[in-house]
Amino acid sequence: MFKKNIIILLLLALVSCNTAKPVIITKKANAKPVLKTTIKTKPETNIPVKKTVIIAPTKPKATTTKKTKETVNNTPKEVIVSTSKTIVTSDVIVLYVSKYKDIAMGNMKNYGIPASIILAQGVLESGAGNGDLALSANNHFGIKCHVGWTGETVNHDDDASQECFRKYDNPSESFRDHALFLTSRSRYSKLFENQKGDYKAWARGLREAGYATDPKYPDKLISYIERYQLHQYDDLVLGINSNAKIKEITDELNVVKDDSVSWNSESYEVQKGDTLYSIAKKFALQVEDLKQKNNLTENALAIGQRLIVK
Repeated sequence: MFKKNIIILLLLALVSCNTAKPVIITKKANAKPVLKTTIKTKPETNIPVKKTVIIAPTKPKATTTKKTKETVNNTPKEVIVSTSKTIVTSDVIVLYVSKYKDIAMGNMKNYGIPASIILAQGVLESGAGNGDLALSANNHFGIKCHVGWTGETVNHDDDASQECFRKYDNPSESFRDHALFLTSRSRYSKLFENQKGDYKAWARGLREAGYATDPKYPDKLISYIERYQLHQYDDLVLGINSNAKIKEITDELNVVKDDSVSWNSESYEVQKGDTLYSIAKKFALQVEDLKQKNNLTENALAIGQRLIVK
């Protein structure tokens, strides 16, 4: 029995020698807990990684359309620069021609100035009746005061600031004064050596005589005459039958008559048997008043001629 106990004790001693020593963990007071963090490393791989590129949206570029001709209701506009800058449409020019063609033809008969030149100058100098001087002073030809003018005047910026320009009671006075201006000044005398139907020579002659300083002045006049067929009114005065042509041109340009410019209320078409006296009496006018309104120096009338009666 005693031997058994000794053997058991020896076995226990051997076992205790082979066991691990106990781990003693000491804890400091107020020690902060240690947080374990796990850092994930990117696994090495041979698979290519697709990159996603994010493109920020860009503002669309503003597009500008350059117009060679501005339009109003699909009607081409053009800028007329003379004593003022005026924007008009072809319809406005056609109406202007329709309104003043009879006065122009009357001046051609009486003073020898081509009707086409008169109308082209009126369109250019007055902005087809819509320029500043035309509206404020009824001045359709940009005529300045000059020495000897005793009528009314207005000041307007042109080649210099606040230049003196002539003022008229109505446009017909301006047309008449334009004719007197050209016929009474010696520097324009060479113009009347040209044929009445040679509008190109007249256009160049006006520039050479000093009517305008713009070197392109003749080209502008010729352009209006040919675009709007103004030389046809020269043909009428010269006795060339072009009524059919004028009607055709008028139809092509789609002339829209307006009450404000309609000749029905402002003029009278001469009939067979009419005289200045009978027409003046019909509209309660004096013969001299009727002649002055229409720039007439003679009593002769032509059938179909239109006279301003108001």
